[in-house]
Amino acid sequence: MNRADYERYAHAFNHRDYDTVFDFYAPDAKIQFFGVDLGTREAFKRFYSFLHAHVIETLTIERFAASENLVALEGIIRVEGIRDLTAEALREQGLDQFAPIRKGEVQEMRQYIHYHVANGHFTSVGCAIVPAA
Repeated sequence: MNRADYERYAHAFNHRDYDTVFDFYAPDAKIQFFGVDLGTREAFKRFYSFLHAHVIETLTIERFAASENLVALEGIIRVEGIRDLTAEALREQGLDQFAPIRKGEVQEMRQYIHYHVANGHFTSVGCAIVPAA
């Protein structure tokens, strides 16, 4: 996995091409974000289809490092509300750990993302978010 590979991944994510994004993961990858298990294509598409019906989410890569078995990056996640995402709607999806966002509201967060890699595919991913400076 190199920077060009990851740029293709980020481009697919930013353009909501969920099948291409999911294809970057190994078949038994552990894809878990903030208590949400996205380890199947269906779960991945269901989560992001719901989220992206309410927000435009984009990743801007600021720092990138990779080896044969690791990708680590720092970037800005920008989330713009295109439709109110209420606490009730989040609760109905079992996503109480996420914050509501109103149409027109913009949130930017610095995200540190850490992927384990085997045979050119992500086998696990972890991330941490801190407020953008």
